[in-house]
Amino acid sequence: MARILVVDDEKLIVKGIRFSLEQDGMEVDCAYDGEEAIELAKNTEYDVVLLDVMLPKFDGFEVCQAIREFSEMPIIMLTAKGGDMDKILGLEFGADDYITKPFNILEVKARIKAIMRRNLRKGRDGKKENHVITVGDLKLDREGRRVFIGEKEINLTAKEFDLLELFACNPNKVYSRETLLSLVWGNKATESGDVRTVDVHVRRLREKVEPSPSDPKYVHTKWGVGYYFRA
Repeated sequence: MARILVVDDEKLIVKGIRFSLEQDGMEVDCAYDGEEAIELAKNTEYDVVLLDVMLPKFDGFEVCQAIREFSEMPIIMLTAKGGDMDKILGLEFGADDYITKPFNILEVKARIKAIMRRNLRKGRDGKKENHVITVGDLKLDREGRRVFIGEKEINLTAKEFDLLELFACNPNKVYSRETLLSLVWGNKATESGDVRTVDVHVRRLREKVEPSPSDPKYVHTKWGVGYYFRA
């Protein structure tokens, strides 16, 4: 049974989402402010967190960032704002997807199920593949989702890890920014077409794993094409 955390200060919205998800056999916990959401997420590993941006105490971006400090549980941001910057911010803080209000509950359920299928597939594939990838001083533990440079562990966000994992598993393959947006952020992000999100994440990834970000050793740029990992 899937376990979902719904976080929104509008109780009628929470009630509607909860009822609909429970009709599909999901177990639902609810939080009405950012502080409560963080506490629930610390105590339970949810299959998906539906997280509103506008919340009392801590906003959705702060909650997302706090959760990413201790868990990789999937997060879908719910936002009443249609501006691209809010979508970009949500993805940069570690969200896996976003839905703009007002939304159709069928779309919410479809997104939840898509993320759960993707995670299940990753889990199955991981059993057949090498769990640890080592290139020079860099070591990537796919199963534990941990990255080390030498003996030092590097703290990456969920999307930074996903990018590095994709690159490291496919050395010397050049990915366009549009392809990376689709593979790492999903179809909804591709629809927005904002490839700046990829550039921001690659820059931050380099700042964390490269000895010299301006002269990268691992994640390289193919000018006019995209990015690739040199093994």
